[in-house]
Amino acid sequence: MSYLERLLEGVEVEWKSIGDVTELKRGKTITAKDKVDGEIPVISGGQKPAYYHGDFNQDGETITVAGSGAYAGYIMYWNEPIFVSDAFSIKPLSSSIDIKYVYHFLLNKQEFIYRLQKGSGVPHVYTKDVAKIQIPIPPIEVQKEIVRILDSFTELTAELTAELTAELKARKQQYSYYREQLLSFEDRDVEWKTLGEVGEFQRGKCFVKTDLVDKGVPTIHYGEMYTHYGVWAQETKSFVSEELLVSKKLRVANNSDVIIVAAGETIEDIGTGTAWLGNEGVVIHDACFSFTSSLDPKYLSYFTRTRKYHDQIRRFISSGKISAINSKGLSKVFIPIPSLEEQARIVSILDKFDTLTTSISEGLPKEIERRQRQYEYYRDLLLSFPKPDQA
Repeated sequence: MSYLERLLEGVEVEWKSIGDVTELKRGKTITAKDKVDGEIPVISGGQKPAYYHGDFNQDGETITVAGSGAYAGYIMYWNEPIFVSDAFSIKPLSSSIDIKYVYHFLLNKQEFIYRLQKGSGVPHVYTKDVAKIQIPIPPIEVQKEIVRILDSFTELTAELTAELTAELKARKQQYSYYREQLLSFEDRDVEWKTLGEVGEFQRGKCFVKTDLVDKGVPTIHYGEMYTHYGVWAQETKSFVSEELLVSKKLRVANNSDVIIVAAGETIEDIGTGTAWLGNEGVVIHDACFSFTSSLDPKYLSYFTRTRKYHDQIRRFISSGKISAINSKGLSKVFIPIPSLEEQARIVSILDKFDTLTTSISEGLPKEIERRQRQYEYYRDLLLSFPKPDQA
């Protein structure tokens, strides 16, 4: 028999409504203009404090339920003074009810509570509807043990998130440091040439997002350069049709070209490159350039992420609603040109850092999601007491 089975074996459970065992109390609505400066969280209709106030109307352990808005019904737990505004609080009526037990139970009902939203305009969740929810009440010692188990999952997830986030930050700093050091060549004798001397730029041609299709010719839209692509790529997330390629005479980057984004909302967004290593050509947007040269494409792509590179292109960027740089400006950027063997060695070192930071970046949300699913599984298991008519 497992620990969980032993914990719940023979336990007598009484089912009662939330309204019978807790006090549900509507908050006092205030607005930002009515608040007094302070550090007390104001709980309203969102998933975080709306703002902060100088006074509180609930102290100690408190459960809150957002009263209105897109997140009406959202459950939160507090163990500090708060001001409940456009929300309502829930607190046990007796010592036979553990507030954290109620909190975990309501979290298990979160999707159901969202479905209690009413109203044709701004959705609301009302105390009278939450009060009708039936909750199983085992002995207080069982409630506390269930809370201990579920809290431990929450703490483990928080600790893991903090550790992986700190590790990711440290690795990114280390990665940035070595990239700057390896590509500065301050203490090494190396020839510097402009990009215009070592290669040729080709500007893409205009197409819009509605031109993109599920299958067809591999395509990179300039906006994807900021959200999807890194140092290199050999597959695309987007495509255009062969017909569009021909009719609009779209331009294609080839294997070993570097695609450089040339427009963005801020100066810092511009100029980053992605080495294209795909087996077939890739269509590029008119807010991008492809650059063809004899340089190792990943070497150049890494260089476009250095301070030395961005310090150079800054003076050639035109600013406005959309900032941009043209090929004439990019052509004037100086880049160190070591041997191809040295370029490959630098790429090999930086690839290891890139792989490490990417794996941590991808692993972090996956591991957090795994822990969250584990928590939800045990929460459901621990709180699934049979009702009398199911016994």
